[in-house]
Amino acid sequence: MSVAAPPSVSTPPGVDPRGPQFAAAVTAVVLAVVLVLPTPAATLLVGAQAVLFAVGALGGVQRTPHAWFFRRVVRPRLGPPAELEDSRPPQFAQAVGLAFTAVAFVSFLAGATVVGQVATGFALAAALLNAIFRFCLGCELYLLIQRSAQ
Repeated sequence: MSVAAPPSVSTPPGVDPRGPQFAAAVTAVVLAVVLVLPTPAATLLVGAQAVLFAVGALGGVQRTPHAWFFRRVVRPRLGPPAELEDSRPPQFAQAVGLAFTAVAFVSFLAGATVVGQVATGFALAAALLNAIFRFCLGCELYLLIQRSAQ
């Protein structure tokens, strides 16, 4: 899925669309593990994932550890992408992931384990959609918001 920027806005540097898909696959594994761990370990791991989402949401997806690993290890084995995509939708998706993992983290800390698991499950479902089908829910939400603002 290639995401175009609205015509009146200057587009920031593009990202290889395979990078966010790779990051979503890693994230899906992490979130699946969160769901099977005992609560103390799940709390720590979902907190770490929230920090990773915060890096992507605040600094851009290009600044995450996942992006670094993709650039240094994975991408050289794949070759150049067919096209680059706007970095703003994946960055917004990172903010959405941050919101869900923050809810999960706070819920686990507060003893509301089921709420934490449900929030983790929602984030996991979104990560799996991106990892498997390259369908980014947060990106689509970004585009919907952009269209409704025009």
